[in-house]
Amino acid sequence: MSRRHWHDLPPAVRAAVEQQTGRIVSTVPVATGAVSELVEVLHTADQRHFCKAITTDNPLVWMHRNEARLNPHVPSAPRLRCQVELDGWLLLIFAYAEGRHPRLDVGSPDLPAVAAALTAMSATPCPDVRVQPASARWAGLIAGELVDGNAIAHTDMTPRNFLVSDADIAVVDWSMPCRGAAWIDTALMIVRLIRAGHSAQQAEGWARNVPAFRQARPQALNAFALATAELTRRRSQQSPLPHLVELADAAALWAQHRTSSDVVNARL
Repeated sequence: MSRRHWHDLPPAVRAAVEQQTGRIVSTVPVATGAVSELVEVLHTADQRHFCKAITTDNPLVWMHRNEARLNPHVPSAPRLRCQVELDGWLLLIFAYAEGRHPRLDVGSPDLPAVAAALTAMSATPCPDVRVQPASARWAGLIAGELVDGNAIAHTDMTPRNFLVSDADIAVVDWSMPCRGAAWIDTALMIVRLIRAGHSAQQAEGWARNVPAFRQARPQALNAFALATAELTRRRSQQSPLPHLVELADAAALWAQHRTSSDVVNARL
């Protein structure tokens, strides 16, 4: 998908944003983000704003609506300053967050900050807004009661969604949340750690720094590991991009760690 730029937007859309932010004097394109059709840092005379935008006829526009609806309620997220929907475009304008993406490799100094962020996220109850239940997200892969809960889970644990700064760690792109067990995000981060070079045992040892994971029922984690391995395997077969294949391999290693190889081979 080719990216659009600030000056490609209809003049009325740009004017509506500037009514909220002040005059935009310069912009800097941002390379990350696979869904948005425009991602840029907007500079006014005295502030920076992070802008992501999508056309309203894009079938993935629901992801931006999700993020706008949930932003006031989720921890560690840069706050939504304004939302503009006009002339076939939906723009979300956030406070700009400084930071770099964390390293997840063995021995990374960023791992304690990631664990602290996941601890805060796991302790946040799901707000009283429409959010997909985890039992629906993983339907057919795991018994719903094993993932049910009232925590808000982010579910996309790519390090690109974490921004580490000297002050704190921000968690961005809350576009695919679900309501479920408080340990879900930490369990999904285990797969990312394995992909980054941790053994399954090392990754789980790190995950136990998050109280919600430490308190999870073993049978729930066993079932979730198998479900995650199956789901990532399907995704890697549908779109065999290198990073999806690597995630599928990492998820399979976690499942093998959680259960006997005979069970894994029977289920995958």
